[in-house]
Amino acid sequence: MVLGACAGWSLITAAVHDGRPEGVLLAVLAVAAGYAAGRIGGALLPVGAPCAGALAGIGLTVAVPHLAPGPQITTPLGHAGATAAVLTLSAGAACCAAWAARAPAVRFALRLLAAGTAALAAVLGSATGCVTSIAVLLCSLAAGRTRHRGAGLAVLGTVAALATGLTWAVAARAVPGGLVTAFEERLTPHRVQLWQDAWQLLRDDAALGVGPGRFGELSTTSAQSLLSDGKPHSAPLQQAAEQGIVGVVLLAAAFGWVLYALWRGPRPTPVALTAGATLTALAAIAAIGNALSFTAVSVGAGLLAGMATARPLVVEPASTAPDARPRGAGRTTAW
Repeated sequence: MVLGACAGWSLITAAVHDGRPEGVLLAVLAVAAGYAAGRIGGALLPVGAPCAGALAGIGLTVAVPHLAPGPQITTPLGHAGATAAVLTLSAGAACCAAWAARAPAVRFALRLLAAGTAALAAVLGSATGCVTSIAVLLCSLAAGRTRHRGAGLAVLGTVAALATGLTWAVAARAVPGGLVTAFEERLTPHRVQLWQDAWQLLRDDAALGVGPGRFGELSTTSAQSLLSDGKPHSAPLQQAAEQGIVGVVLLAAAFGWVLYALWRGPRPTPVALTAGATLTALAAIAAIGNALSFTAVSVGAGLLAGMATARPLVVEPASTAPDARPRGAGRTTAW
């Protein structure tokens, strides 16, 4: 229902402002397809499916260096955006597979794969991907000692909200000048100016935005750039500028629903928290970059969410975490 509302609202705002909703519709379709495939794969192969996903993400990054936003293959993946996102999702999938494995040797190998993903990000020059992959691995190890998944997921949701709020504060010039300078040094002044243009477009029409796909036409900074892709390089700000406050609420609802599904899901707590940490890291990357404009990232996010909320057809090993039992454990199920 949430994804359907996202697609429907993009069509409404496109009709009002003569926008182009194809990109939003493609992203919704990619997430839905990935989620469905993840539910199936996670049910049949709780260890094999996320392991295959992790290897696929690593192989995609290494073997296909020219992934473009959408279905076309024309422009580099970009160290600060999609490369970091794909490698972070790969590390998270490897850690989820590790928690689902029974043999200690297999768990160690899968965590070594996650660590290798962080090393690969460093080799490729993606500092963001290296940091987020290590963060996902550390959060996954800590998840085994977490008593209640609800508290952990609430913390992750707060982290995602703070990362998004900081980006918005920079765009609205509501932070000290030193912090803005720090962002400009790390992300370039051009990107900060794009964020500020998005904030101004939101102020011009907070209800409906300017229409999907129209940011590049109306942004002064984007129009003056010779290599602009017509995007503000921040998923929440792009959603706000092009689809208004309602679009932002729908985007937040989609992320919130995933956290709720992980909370109520049947998988052990370490798996749910690892997936939540990975998707939170992805949300932080998307708040300061263009990662969600790449179809591979949308599909990977849906896959991970689906595998982490699937009901396996085989019995998973018990974990030492007190809240590690699947929800509804103790009830018999007739197949």
